[in-house]
Amino acid sequence: MREKIAELLQHALDENPSLFLIDLTITENNQIRVTIDGDEGVKVEDCIAISRAIEHNLDRDNEDFSLEVLSAGVSEPLTLKRQYKKNLGRKLSLKTGNEKLEGKLTQVDDEGITLRWKTREPKPVGKGKVTVEKVATVPFQDIVEAKVMITFN
Repeated sequence: MREKIAELLQHALDENPSLFLIDLTITENNQIRVTIDGDEGVKVEDCIAISRAIEHNLDRDNEDFSLEVLSAGVSEPLTLKRQYKKNLGRKLSLKTGNEKLEGKLTQVDDEGITLRWKTREPKPVGKGKVTVEKVATVPFQDIVEAKVMITFN
């Protein structure tokens, strides 16, 4: 059954190349859960189209199942390089093996990402603090978790 669902799902995604698969899980009792994302976001209509492409090509009389198609939520960590590219210019919260960073995602390439942020640090000479801009380039293999931060202006 998994192969058939994966094939139907891939065909549906091929129909809309801006959409891509984040996760496909099928439980032992045939609960199918498809999580998708899109380069320009995901609309309800996109989820409906994917659902129909799968559901209408499976026979419930042959094997019962439940199907859920949803978009990757904003609280979900980024898992694919394509998701980082989609979120260029947004603020990320990033965990590596030994540090936590928060900054604006300014660059994505095949190797990793670049974050920029401003912080207040003590002046090199005298009292008080000065605002400095920090930049960190983080390889993908060092990223433990990355989430988009929602900011309200």
